[in-house]
Amino acid sequence: VITKATASEPESPIETPLEGYAPHGIAIFVECLTDNNNRTVASVRSAFNKYGGNLGTNGSLSFLFDRKGIFTINNEGLSLEEIELEMIDAGAEDFEIDGDTLTITCAKDDFGSVSRKLAEMGIEPEESGLKRIPNDTKKLDVESAKKVLKFIETLEDDDDIQNVYHNLEMTDELAKALE
Repeated sequence: VITKATASEPESPIETPLEGYAPHGIAIFVECLTDNNNRTVASVRSAFNKYGGNLGTNGSLSFLFDRKGIFTINNEGLSLEEIELEMIDAGAEDFEIDGDTLTITCAKDDFGSVSRKLAEMGIEPEESGLKRIPNDTKKLDVESAKKVLKFIETLEDDDDIQNVYHNLEMTDELAKALE
């Protein structure tokens, strides 16, 4: 009896967090979404090795980052005082205004209630999601920081990588050097 070979269904992508240290001790947390875990881990490990970093074991650096809800809103024509009061009731922890942009930060557990409150108020965020925020940042001289940013850019260019979080402090001096 001859049986016909059937192609197996493609695997659905899985989320894979990877953690390690970039050069100069900068903590890196990488969120991957991949259909081939071996390929992705090998690619990330290769980037860490190429730039002189070390890929760590899962969970080894997660304590350095808090998972927070982040909402970015165009605040043009809105009453910031009213929004802040409503958002505090919904669980917002922090507000940052930069020109016409309001950024609201909340605990991961309050993400849903802040999101619902914004919808009730008829406010559509330009961007919203859970992000990893470093508990502590680390300053580097401009040249060292540029090397770390080049490494981060290399990681971000990988199609399987969704987000790269780090604890490098973006100083004014560094921002000016990058312009």
